[in-house]
Amino acid sequence: MTPPETMTTPAGPRLAQGRGPLSAAVVRALRAGGPPAHEPAAVREADPWGEDLQLALYLLYELHYRGFDGVDDRREWDPDLLRLRRALEDRFLDALRTGLSDAPRSVEEAFAPLLVEPVDLSGSLSHHLETEGELWQLREYAALRSLYHLKEADPHAWVIPRLTGRSKAAMVAIEYDEFGAGRADRVHARLFAALMTDLDLDPAYGRYLECAPAPLLATVNLMSLFGLHRSLRGALVGHFACVEVTSSPGSRRLAGAMRRCGAGPAAEHFYAEHVEADAVHEQVVRHDVIGGLLEDEPALEADVAFGCAATVLLEDRLADHIRRAWERRASALRTPLPRR
Repeated sequence: MTPPETMTTPAGPRLAQGRGPLSAAVVRALRAGGPPAHEPAAVREADPWGEDLQLALYLLYELHYRGFDGVDDRREWDPDLLRLRRALEDRFLDALRTGLSDAPRSVEEAFAPLLVEPVDLSGSLSHHLETEGELWQLREYAALRSLYHLKEADPHAWVIPRLTGRSKAAMVAIEYDEFGAGRADRVHARLFAALMTDLDLDPAYGRYLECAPAPLLATVNLMSLFGLHRSLRGALVGHFACVEVTSSPGSRRLAGAMRRCGAGPAAEHFYAEHVEADAVHEQVVRHDVIGGLLEDEPALEADVAFGCAATVLLEDRLADHIRRAWERRASALRTPLPRR
């Protein structure tokens, strides 16, 4: 049987516009079907934290999720795109490792600060939203976070075949909860879509990609980077554990913010659901996922610690970006949302 010339996913999100030579080259390649054409020095000279590189990476990673409307699904494994992706990943990883050169290399050191609620919450976005945030800020926060939450738990699922025994069993148990415990209406991505509807946002997958700045893209790219590389399985476990450990207190504050601003029952429920669930997950991921992994592969401890530290670094960069914009009463998005 002769394969079709193209195999596209019509339900996929629309491609974003390029933000520089690398992302523009990726967009042209995905639209036209050829290799990504760019100057040889473009990757070497690109800002690893900048809009161009982070968007290019995001577009290339998205081929492994739902793809894009009108783009041939078979481009997922196109060798020219993969070659560019590897070069971009190397720039991103180098920047992360440079920025974390003094970070802890043991699991205990990496996670100890996260297990204690800070006395001073003045720099916390969730604290700001709970105590004085406005509805327009909650809407911006949700639009930004939608790039991950509408595929919540998907990047972490890639680690399952790379684990064994106790760590695999525990990881599957947590992911089972994230995916609704067998009920489609309880899938966390669907609960977030309902949150977006309450906030008068478009819940379509990938809808707010054009609005998302580089600091947000980097947080999602980190999961994809770790998830798509078996060699980074320890880092992905560290990332996952960091998210679960820090989720419950922040979710409690965000549920309060939604309630205080009258965002709606689905908006409040999404975060209320995470308060209890992630408090349980935090114990399982630390004792069984990390514990089981390091029993089997003790040499991965530094990678687990790196994954945790990289998550904190990028979340802090994102929070700083949002906070600086909001302090000026400006939008944290590249394109502001219409005010309600």
